[in-house]
Amino acid sequence: MHVQVPDSVSTLGPCGGCAHCLTCEARSRSICSVISPEHSARLARYSHRLSVPQGRSFIEEGQPAEDFFIVTSGHAKLFSLMPDGRRQITGFANTGQFLGLASGKTYAFSAEALDALTLCRFSRSGLSTLRRDFPALENRLMEEASRELVQAQSRMLLLGRKTARERLASFLVEQHHLQSGLDHRPPSDRTLTLPMSRTDIADYLGLTIETVSRTLNALQREHLIVIRFVTLITLLDLAALEAMARGD
Repeated sequence: MHVQVPDSVSTLGPCGGCAHCLTCEARSRSICSVISPEHSARLARYSHRLSVPQGRSFIEEGQPAEDFFIVTSGHAKLFSLMPDGRRQITGFANTGQFLGLASGKTYAFSAEALDALTLCRFSRSGLSTLRRDFPALENRLMEEASRELVQAQSRMLLLGRKTARERLASFLVEQHHLQSGLDHRPPSDRTLTLPMSRTDIADYLGLTIETVSRTLNALQREHLIVIRFVTLITLLDLAALEAMARGD
């Protein structure tokens, strides 16, 4: 199978058979989890591994949506651009996340690596074959579509009604629950490693970078968080941040 890739993306080749699929750290959290180990060789037949350097795009808004992706390691940001160049980040993707599900004939967003990123890529025809051969995969994709819908509704509330403090609190709580689930950390570990920049956070929350920095500093003065580095924040009072995120 011939696969075209953007110039900025390196193709590592086919996924290497069942050995790679069975040891993939994203398997248990991705759509691949519903395909049993004895069928992993068939799964690998339809996937290619990609490596994307930090800062490079692998999905371009408006381009033909010919492929779907699973993040196997690293982080990516999803965004759309307005004609005047303004950017709205619509989400952040990490290990196990499936990208491109809601695409029509063209991609509705762009995606860029926040750090060294590896992906498994499936062609539209390959995924269609897997969906036909493995009915459980169809159900798993429906679950993924439902999750994306819930996230979209939550973002409408965040951008439409919440204050800057509530938006920052929502973001920090969201990252805490996400990273706790991925890393299987104990509940007492509330230190966040943020791969995105302050500018990315601002674009995600619909705020200016000055507002993001000012609000984070205010939360630190109130002893709700500790900013250890630009990319390292410890949550001191998770309950208070959760209440703030709810608008209590």
